[in-house]
Amino acid sequence: MRVLGIDPGSRVTGYGIVDKAERNLQCIFYQEIKPAKSAGLSSSLLTVYSGITEAIHQFHPEIMAIEDIFYGKNVQSLIKQGHVRGVAVLAAAQAGLKIYEYSPLEIKKAVSGYGFADKMQVRVMVKNILKLVELPPSDAADALAAAICHINFLKAGQV
Repeated sequence: MRVLGIDPGSRVTGYGIVDKAERNLQCIFYQEIKPAKSAGLSSSLLTVYSGITEAIHQFHPEIMAIEDIFYGKNVQSLIKQGHVRGVAVLAAAQAGLKIYEYSPLEIKKAVSGYGFADKMQVRVMVKNILKLVELPPSDAADALAAAICHINFLKAGQV
């Protein structure tokens, strides 16, 4: 099984591809999509959509696990994040992927055992779980964590 994890962000969107084969997890690829700071909303959304679509075509995941919106942010950030989530879900739906959403709390708990883990704890745990050589960038680590979270839910039979 191959899972595409997405961490949608208004400035940086992380994605990562994780394979599950028997009892092993393997990181296939991860990256952060960073539209130009001067880019308008429509241009930024097109950059994110194109990046995710390209990843889907290159790596052929079967499933997308995406982080749900965190409600504690300011309204403008929530709206922009909602737009980014929308283009990510659209790209996955157009490619026929099954789409699952997880809260930040569920994702953090799945990789660290603690739903309120900080960014560095998540990065370190993702590195350890996937046996990576170096720490992935923060938003890519969150995306990989979303993929790991989905795989963990499958192990528990909850999805």
